[in-house]
Amino acid sequence: MNISTTVEEVSGCDPHALPDSVLKSPRPLVLRDLVSQWPVVQNGKEHPHQALSAIRACYRGRPVSAFLGAPEINGRFFYNDDLSGFNFTQIEARLDDVLDKLVEYEGSEIPPAFYIGSTGVDAWLPGFRRENDIGLEAQNPLTSIWIGNRSRVAAHFDYPDNIACCVLGRRRFTLFPPEQVGNLYVGPMDLTPAGQQISLVDFAEPDLERFPRFQDALAVAEVAELEPGDALFIPGMWWHHVEALSSLNVLVNYWWNPAPDYLGSAADALTHAILSIKELSPEQRKAWRTLFDYYVFDLPDGGLEHIPEQARGRLGAIDATAARRLRAELLNKLRQ
Repeated sequence: MNISTTVEEVSGCDPHALPDSVLKSPRPLVLRDLVSQWPVVQNGKEHPHQALSAIRACYRGRPVSAFLGAPEINGRFFYNDDLSGFNFTQIEARLDDVLDKLVEYEGSEIPPAFYIGSTGVDAWLPGFRRENDIGLEAQNPLTSIWIGNRSRVAAHFDYPDNIACCVLGRRRFTLFPPEQVGNLYVGPMDLTPAGQQISLVDFAEPDLERFPRFQDALAVAEVAELEPGDALFIPGMWWHHVEALSSLNVLVNYWWNPAPDYLGSAADALTHAILSIKELSPEQRKAWRTLFDYYVFDLPDGGLEHIPEQARGRLGAIDATAARRLRAELLNKLRQ
């Protein structure tokens, strides 16, 4: 693919005092050398196996979930031909055993594919963050580690904001704004490789006869190339295709939701909308779209001025008390 637009780069950020211009950016940002001083990054620059040794030193034996793929998948963890399953096997294994396999096949031209994804750092590698961390205490992020050899993870989105830190190996991210969902040919919601629905387009060999609108998505795509020590801020809901380009790759990422914890899940709201609105008549769906736009997405300035503030109820600001009341009301109705 020929993508001419690169993600905007920012240099010189203090990893323990990231500015709001990064943390609240509406667009992706490459944060060059953000974690280049992490000891595990420095170890990897001396020799990749030293980074793996630093990870081993924190491991306490808890099994990890690993994806295994035959050499024929070329690192593309994906569906099988009829989308009834996947082209890889998921197993529980010791982390050090998987690391041994990665080293064993490090020099192979077409190795089996190994992938440990989204594994909680604090639970599986206690002590790792004492020396290898960024300052996001206020955001209380979920911190995860991703380890494997060469891989291609299909374009998908995550609900939270994300900072992905390249620890070992090289990574390429291809990113699309949320409104490109219709041009990415997204697969099933009920069966997904790792929880989020994914694009069915093979980015290495896009079939533009089958997926013609993908060309429109490419026109607004942005690409980011990360070296060890670099990081990438990905705003929530942005689609991203991820390639691990080296024989040994490690990434640590931080997810956090900028919205208050007491608010409900937008994903659950989408599921309920599919249940309750999708099968209505076109006229009814149009009417509900108007209501959603008015009350949720695009309330006009002054749209509630005709209602006294103390009488606005759920139309006013949602605090923790109001959220609990609405959640209880929904639960009662869903039980009926």
